[in-house]
Amino acid sequence: MLWHPRRVTLLALTGGIASGKSTISRMLAEKGAVIVDADAIVREVQSPGSPVLAAIAAEFGDEVLMPDGSLDRPALSARVFGDPERLAALNALVHPAVREESQRRFRSALSADPAAVVVYDVPLLAESRGTGEWDLIVVADAPAEMRVRRLIEQRGLSEADARARIAAQAGDDERRALADVVIDTAGDMDATRRQVDELWERVAVR
Repeated sequence: MLWHPRRVTLLALTGGIASGKSTISRMLAEKGAVIVDADAIVREVQSPGSPVLAAIAAEFGDEVLMPDGSLDRPALSARVFGDPERLAALNALVHPAVREESQRRFRSALSADPAAVVVYDVPLLAESRGTGEWDLIVVADAPAEMRVRRLIEQRGLSEADARARIAAQAGDDERRALADVVIDTAGDMDATRRQVDELWERVAVR
C-alpha cells in the first residue's frame, strides 16, 4: 500500500499470532531501528510489587499469583480466555500502564537520537486501537491456515488450541484495514527480508 512521502519517526508493527511479526521486528532492529516491545513492557508492569499486579490480584484473586508473588500467567489466562467482560477488565488495568511506559520509551529514544526510527512491536494494535500517533502502521500477514501450522509445528500447540488463539484475536481483514504497509510472510525468509528492505529504504533517513 502506498503512502505520501514523509518523515517516519514512529512506526507501529502489528500482526496476529504466528504471523511473522517478531521476525520482521528482528530484521528492522538489525537495520538500526529502535524496538519498543509491547509484550516486554506488559511483563514489566506486571512484575512483583507493581501497582498493576496488585490490582490484578484484587480483581481476579490471589490464585493468579505464584508462591513467589509473581503473576501466574496460565492461571490468569484461564480466567479471561473466552470471556470478553473479564478480558476487558484485565485490559483496563494493564493497558494504561503499558501506554504510559511505551510513551516514555518513545520520548527517550527520540531524545537520544532525533533521527531514529522507533518501531512499536505491538501484537494487539487492532484490539486496543492504540493512541493514533503512528506515522506508519505495518502489518505482518500470513493466511490463517499457515499460522495454525506454525503454532502446531513451532510452538507445540494442538490444532484446537491454535485455532482458538487465532479466533480470539482481531480478524485479518480488521488488521489489514489499519495498515499503511502489509508485509506478506507466507513465502520464504528471503521474500520477507526483501519486503523489509523495501520498507527500510522508504523510512530510513539518508
